Amino acid sequence: MPRPASHLTPRSTPAPIPISPGNWPIANLPGIAPEMAATLVQLGIHSTHDFLDRCPDDRAILALANDLHLAKHHVRKWVALSDLARVPGVGCTYAGTLLHAGIASVAQLAATPIHRLHPQLVRLWVATTQRRDLCPDRAIVSDWLIAARSLSRR
Repeated sequence: MPRPASHLTPRSTPAPIPISPGNWPIANLPGIAPEMAATLVQLGIHSTHDFLDRCPDDRAILALANDLHLAKHHVRKWVALSDLARVPGVGCTYAGTLLHAGIASVAQLAATPIHRLHPQLVRLWVATTQRRDLCPDRAIVSDWLIAARSLSRR
């Protein structure tokens, strides 16, 4: 029986408006339960940019994981999702999809050729949703790569 694909499918409700382009409320990041989002807000992490500012390196990731009484890999995953959510068109809607496809940063996305990434996304999408028609098309993925290259140059 296939796994539920809730982490891959776009939300059925309209996407929330970002705080600023590429900066999303922390509660919209995939994989963060409402209770954890509330805890992060109490720690001053209101958005994906706040998350990236708070966790610029492994030492900071470990410190936050200790503060939250969580394994480091949870915080590392949220940092990766926050980074990917910066890419226009990816946002919180597709950041989880990219992470599940093995893309863990904007720099890695920027360095991945379209001829490798798009088929990989299609395979993942079909394996988890049994529907190819909902997978972002090649032109959309190409736009993500162009945006990621622009972001990684900054």
